[in-house]
Amino acid sequence: MIDQLFEFVQNHPLLVGAFLMVLTAWIIYETRNSAASGVTSSQATQLINREDAVVVDTREAGDFKAGHIAGARNIPQSKVDERMKELEKLKDKPIIVVCKSGQSSGITVAKLAKAGFSRVFKLKGGMMQWQADGLPMVKK
Repeated sequence: MIDQLFEFVQNHPLLVGAFLMVLTAWIIYETRNSAASGVTSSQATQLINREDAVVVDTREAGDFKAGHIAGARNIPQSKVDERMKELEKLKDKPIIVVCKSGQSSGITVAKLAKAGFSRVFKLKGGMMQWQADGLPMVKK
């Protein structure tokens, strides 16, 4: 088995090199996005309670009405650019961006950071993790 692996590497160095480059780039991307700006549910709760953090829920209205964090503002990801002005007065407060699973909120975090918001975080695991942790949700 190992002999076949070495033979493959020797016969296809460009393919193996390309694979290693893509793997390295993916690992770097994932570690930067998850570690740099993400907060856990308990860290988010502390930011909300101690520093009056603003929660921005980027899910669509139907998902938001089915259950969301108390006090969250619903700004669907597709409308973040249009509704950025609503958040302008909150630049000095921490902002926690929430999506369904924590994957797509990074896009909104990047947009807000580019717009000058200094303390923007995404909720790791999104609303799925919030629910799994048994934290309270408001339904409208």
